Amino acid sequence: MLDKKIILAITGSIAAYKSAILARMLVKEGAEVQILMTPAATSFISPLTLSTLSKRPVFSSVSAEDAWNNHVEMGLWADAMIIAPATANTLAKLSAGICDNIVASVYLSARCPVFIAPAMDLDMWKHPATVANVEKLKSFGNHFLPVGYGQLASGLIGEGRMAEPEEIVASLYRHFQGAQDFSGKKVLITAGPTYEPLDPVRFIGNRSSGKMGIAIAEGFAERGASVKLVLGPSKLSAKHARIETTKVQTASEMHSAALKYFPGSDIAVLAAAVADYRPREVADQKIKKSEGQMTIELEKTPDIAAALGKIKQPGQFIVGFALETNNELDNARQKLERKNFDFIVLNSLRDTGAGFNFDTNKITILHKGNKRKDFELKTKAEVAQDILNEIAAFFK
Repeated sequence: MLDKKIILAITGSIAAYKSAILARMLVKEGAEVQILMTPAATSFISPLTLSTLSKRPVFSSVSAEDAWNNHVEMGLWADAMIIAPATANTLAKLSAGICDNIVASVYLSARCPVFIAPAMDLDMWKHPATVANVEKLKSFGNHFLPVGYGQLASGLIGEGRMAEPEEIVASLYRHFQGAQDFSGKKVLITAGPTYEPLDPVRFIGNRSSGKMGIAIAEGFAERGASVKLVLGPSKLSAKHARIETTKVQTASEMHSAALKYFPGSDIAVLAAAVADYRPREVADQKIKKSEGQMTIELEKTPDIAAALGKIKQPGQFIVGFALETNNELDNARQKLERKNFDFIVLNSLRDTGAGFNFDTNKITILHKGNKRKDFELKTKAEVAQDILNEIAAFFK
């Protein structure tokens, strides 16, 4: 990022506070950062704050007093433009070519790659008008950073959160490095939980959100791979155009999809939290509460990792995951050998910030021959890149 010229454009969203963190990170990495703001953005964060962080004047209009802020010159100056946060209103303007503020003016003049980090409420993000604007902007060649899932300013829970600053910086790094090291590779990813039905209403499942597996799928796609994502019942979804998602519910459905795609894959990353057992009998009708106890007989589900390990061919590469609560290293090493993985990613529920439903994870990668590599707590997007870099080292 050293000496790269970056325009950071901020629009009127409560998520503008994240842009201060982003500006600081970019400057710390050695970039020259020119900040632009829409008039609405100045109501959420002070231009003085951003000017102090970027060490440059902040522009919020095309003209100021007797000076003309040359939007054409800025569009030619930059190596990259980031619009973060990008509101629904801004997406609509950029899509239609409406040029009534400095952000839109510089965007229309920019010859550099443009990265857009949307931020809005769930219903606004899902509205057909916004969906159409995003697709149109993608068709222009803009790079969209996936929105996050979580609590929104309205109090709703869902998609619409602006990407975290760390994720945006990681995307810029990959862009400037030209990392297409998985170009031409075909990758299979399993992600999310499985739900094993008890009756038409109830199921046995787990707390996996699918965040880690989706982050890995996005990382592979950004680095040139064609990705088949087999995703269990998750509220999240992958956004990249090179990701083809197959939605499943049960371990049996995930097993069938994995066996279908694996023979044509160069790499498989088995990040799903697959149920080990399922009810032997599934009731046709809702089971009614009655006096006394209820006993459910369970049977094993298909072992996806073992099945793929048995049919693995020379040149194919399999990465497994192990989420443990005790005897972590021993259990993970046994799984590594037993299921014919090339390496295994271990995370422990005893590590704060790791495991299900967190935006962060802390991993240890175990190779055959007792080789291990430990990593600090990071965002799942950063963890995904660590895993991909470890895989890339094998193919080099």
